[in-house]
Amino acid sequence: MNIKNKNSFIIFSSALLIGLILLNLTSRDIFKRFDLTDNKMYSLSNSSKKIVSELDDRLIMKVYFSENLPNELGNTRRYLQDILEEYRAASDEINFYFHNPQSDEDLEEQARKDGIQPVQMQAIENDEMVVKKVYLGMVLLYEDKKEILPVIQTTTGLEYMISTKIKSLINADKKTVAILDLSSQKELKTETLSSQLNEHYNFRTVTPDEEIPNNIDVLLVNGTTDSVSKNTIENLTLFLNEGKKIFLAQSGVNADIQTQKATPIESNIFDFLKLYNLKLKKNLILDGKCGSVQVQERRGIFMMNRPMEYPFFPMVDTFNSSEIIVSDLEQVLPFFPSEIEIDSSKNDNILGVTRLFSSSENSGLMENNFILSPDPQQNPFLNLLGQSGKLISAISRLTNGGELLLVSDSRFLGDNGGMSVEGNLVFLMNSVDYLAGDKDLISLRSREITNRPLDEIEDSSKKNWKYINMLLPSFLIMSFGFWRMRKEKFKAEMLKQIYD
Repeated sequence: MNIKNKNSFIIFSSALLIGLILLNLTSRDIFKRFDLTDNKMYSLSNSSKKIVSELDDRLIMKVYFSENLPNELGNTRRYLQDILEEYRAASDEINFYFHNPQSDEDLEEQARKDGIQPVQMQAIENDEMVVKKVYLGMVLLYEDKKEILPVIQTTTGLEYMISTKIKSLINADKKTVAILDLSSQKELKTETLSSQLNEHYNFRTVTPDEEIPNNIDVLLVNGTTDSVSKNTIENLTLFLNEGKKIFLAQSGVNADIQTQKATPIESNIFDFLKLYNLKLKKNLILDGKCGSVQVQERRGIFMMNRPMEYPFFPMVDTFNSSEIIVSDLEQVLPFFPSEIEIDSSKNDNILGVTRLFSSSENSGLMENNFILSPDPQQNPFLNLLGQSGKLISAISRLTNGGELLLVSDSRFLGDNGGMSVEGNLVFLMNSVDYLAGDKDLISLRSREITNRPLDEIEDSSKKNWKYINMLLPSFLIMSFGFWRMRKEKFKAEMLKQIYD
């Protein structure tokens, strides 16, 4: 009997162990994760799954990460391992390996050969501040190509960076994006823009009057403050007629915050826009929901800087949800935009014009008499807001497949203008991906939640909530005290009746 029980126990234990092993092996690739975060940041997006589904050869990810890292980098390492598990589950062609280069000299040499260099960082050990040499990089190997993430210090945008690198490895033929600067002022600085585009596009410049090369897929056009040559207009028209795509940043007014001057732009570029049912007005949009500027003011003998709301920089946070370019955006901040009006007259060459985003429902317009001061006492236009939203960006779609996307901000493409704002860069990259027919990364790029403003309320409501916050907690505590006192008193009365 004892032998029988012993054999049964061994068989049961062995079966249980084998079952657990098989379950764990199966769950590596077949599992369900319940991700309750708003943007599903702990789950692989459909865009990433689509990208890795195109792999037709082995992709190796070699992660070089030091051990015993500070807490925040430890969290980054755990998140990286979790997300790489998701990539491996999405494709049988993916394998990844974690290495600690500091544990072996050969590994350290291999990390350097793979393009991963150590970085210096400060840490606290034994109550002392020390400088440590750590590795925080990853290399992706596919066929005979290699992509590197030299430093990974945060989880923000990590999936986007990895998927972008994978896409670059898969795509043998990169599309070409070019920029054409029509402004007659100093040279346009586009280091921020070019560094982003060079990640997975061929990027180049085109000069005015130059015939636009046939291999260019998307043309970014920086607006003008004057008329452009007839040859330039003809080249742009021909480019669209060939079914190509243009992103144009053009305002109706040339405004300068430094000189506090603004003048309407006189240019034949407006006639070009009318061909595609887009009318750009020579005015400035004002918005009560806006960015701010630093204003100097005297306090005693000192000149102090303080931020002041500037309605000429509308803070756009409402977008056309049916358009993939902007549906997942959180915020765009144009500088001195002008109003766009859609021409509804029939045009056989135009399929239609679609709104992308507008200013808020607390807007206004400034025309002819331009005053750029942010001080309401000096600028009466700032007290005349309350109008409905004004259109700032729209896209005109041609019957031949060509598209013209207009943003009414001539500074939008410059490093010292629109590209200094993260949300603007996200919108521009979404636009380029869309116009280039490369939509996989659009929703992924906008996935990280970066801006969570509280809903705006009126001043009277703010005052009410202030008093509620002050008085309600005290009232609740006092009520709880009275309730406890009555409860104890009742309990004492009951005991008195029992024992008396």
